[in-house]
Amino acid sequence: MNATAVGALLLVRAEPSAVRSPAQLLREPQLLVPAGADWSALVPEGAAWQDGEPVDRVVAGWAVALAVAVGVGRPVLALWWDADRVGFTLASGFRRPVGYVWLTDGTPAGEDEAMSTFAARLGLDPVIDVQALAPLTRENREIDGADRLRGLVAVLSRAGLELPPGLAPGRAPAELYAVAEALDAQTVEWAGWRDAVRTELHAVEESFDHWLREPRERKGLRALGAAQLAVGIPLAVWGLRRRSLTGPGGGGWAVAGAVLAAQGALLLAYERRRLHEE
Repeated sequence: MNATAVGALLLVRAEPSAVRSPAQLLREPQLLVPAGADWSALVPEGAAWQDGEPVDRVVAGWAVALAVAVGVGRPVLALWWDADRVGFTLASGFRRPVGYVWLTDGTPAGEDEAMSTFAARLGLDPVIDVQALAPLTRENREIDGADRLRGLVAVLSRAGLELPPGLAPGRAPAELYAVAEALDAQTVEWAGWRDAVRTELHAVEESFDHWLREPRERKGLRALGAAQLAVGIPLAVWGLRRRSLTGPGGGGWAVAGAVLAAQGALLLAYERRRLHEE
């Protein structure tokens, strides 16, 4: 791994068509490519951490936002690396994210229990896959941090993940971007709130139309939208306040809060519109 490289990959357990709209709300230029059966990979341009904000905090906020915005049962795995450490954050719905960290030389610096939780949330085999993950938490001077992430990706191949050749953890964002461009990746760019809301509302209609057929299902949708607003608004405020008071560290979570709040507002607006039409 290039010791000066700082980068990340976002792996979403969903088809690209379900990922593109929520990813726009992150307001970060990205490339979107298929990554196996029911998996997608997002390659960030990397500008979000150029101002000094730690890459792990940025992508942790993104992962949380995407996991909720993309939908239940579609976890998001953020792989990240910098000059000192590498690691991952797994976000799944409203659950507390789980992650693990290694030093760049491969020295484990996380909790063993995190790997078990990681496997359980992705539905991996509790025996075979957990045993395959176990060596990643043990010291081995021949395996550096980037190798640990690649080992993690190899285990996830059992769950259908197939990263395109060249999209390897540890590479610089520009290199990853070039690889994705050669694969005819979809460009994901921020086009302003009007277009983003229109696109996301269409996605909401496709994803949640079946929820609105019965009053009980409508109640569930209202509860989900209200929960997203209740979590998103305070999280966005906290992230912005942390960034203004303590410098880098809150920007990624501010984005996560904004995405959650936007998603919740859209769900509530769509539910009210359907009720009015009837």
